[in-house]
Amino acid sequence: MEFPALRGRSILVVEDEMLIGMDIRDALEKAGAHVTATTTVRHALILVEHDSLAGAIMDHALRDGDSTELCARLTARGIPYVSYSGFDPVKGASPDAPFVSKPASMNTLLGVLENLLILSRPLSRSNPRSFRENNRKIHDFVIPASPTVQRFGIGLV
Repeated sequence: MEFPALRGRSILVVEDEMLIGMDIRDALEKAGAHVTATTTVRHALILVEHDSLAGAIMDHALRDGDSTELCARLTARGIPYVSYSGFDPVKGASPDAPFVSKPASMNTLLGVLENLLILSRPLSRSNPRSFRENNRKIHDFVIPASPTVQRFGIGLV
């Protein structure tokens, strides 16, 4: 499966399980994305300040804490992200962010991220309110049905 909206985009992956992180990184790179990866919230909070960051995929429960502060910073900067976690619900994540339950196929995960980037592309990161308002449109966007995408109406056809 191809994901043209990911080509050339800078994506942050925050995942502390090495094999899962490697799978996500590999899938994103095959789709043509530029990937920066980390395993800690502390490092991710530094990386999220990078101006070219287009989006993120992140686990919630990391070795040095949960992703609550990181979710808030991504939202404040208007950077779309997907919560990819075995925990449901993910407390602390933005209620507007799509959630993909582990385990999920890389096609499902990248499809959700791609759709999120398509919906948020024309918005300025300097206007987080507009991002949040547009991000709500993901509720109406449907990708191929998948039991792993359980909230926000994504894939529930």
